[in-house]
Amino acid sequence: MDKLDLYEMLLRVPPLLFALTVHEYAHAWMAWRCGDPTAKHQGRLTLNPLVHLDLIGAICLLFAPFGWAKPVPVNPYNFRNPRRDDILVSLAGVAANLGTAIVVALLLRALSALGILPASAAGRALWIMAFVLLSISVGLAIFNLIPVPPLDGSHVLANMLPWDKRAAYERAAPVFSVVLLALIVTGAVDVILNPPHAFILHLLGF
Repeated sequence: MDKLDLYEMLLRVPPLLFALTVHEYAHAWMAWRCGDPTAKHQGRLTLNPLVHLDLIGAICLLFAPFGWAKPVPVNPYNFRNPRRDDILVSLAGVAANLGTAIVVALLLRALSALGILPASAAGRALWIMAFVLLSISVGLAIFNLIPVPPLDGSHVLANMLPWDKRAAYERAAPVFSVVLLALIVTGAVDVILNPPHAFILHLLGF
């Protein structure tokens, strides 16, 4: 690994930690709002990245187009409306990442429109980290919407299905998970994720 590769990798670390932390915090906050204090009692209702960090998942996201953090513990029996609340909790992380992407995109576009461009090495580093945060946030949101366990999209789909269809879906979940893993390992998942990723970035002006 040369110095340039190491520099670029180090610039990915802060936005990576921020994107993962915001995602997991949103899950914990929404679960608490929906009546489940499990994550709060376990110290997960925090923006401290070390609490949410899964080392292997973070390394994967650092070097590959996917990754994960420690799953937020949720007890659906505490929800006031189990089906609705499970969907809300699942989508909270996705919404947090998309919200982050929108804020960063608006900030970068505003700075560009005002002619405020990085002139120093530190300024260029911050600019690059902002772009990385934008890209990672969009990527995490899209990836987690895939309706395959243990991704957030699987909770959304399961709770929208009739009970009999949901039971069949949950029985087939291990097979879906293996297929997803195979797509990730072979890199074929990029074929699925790249078009919507590029489309959202285009909508945001990048």
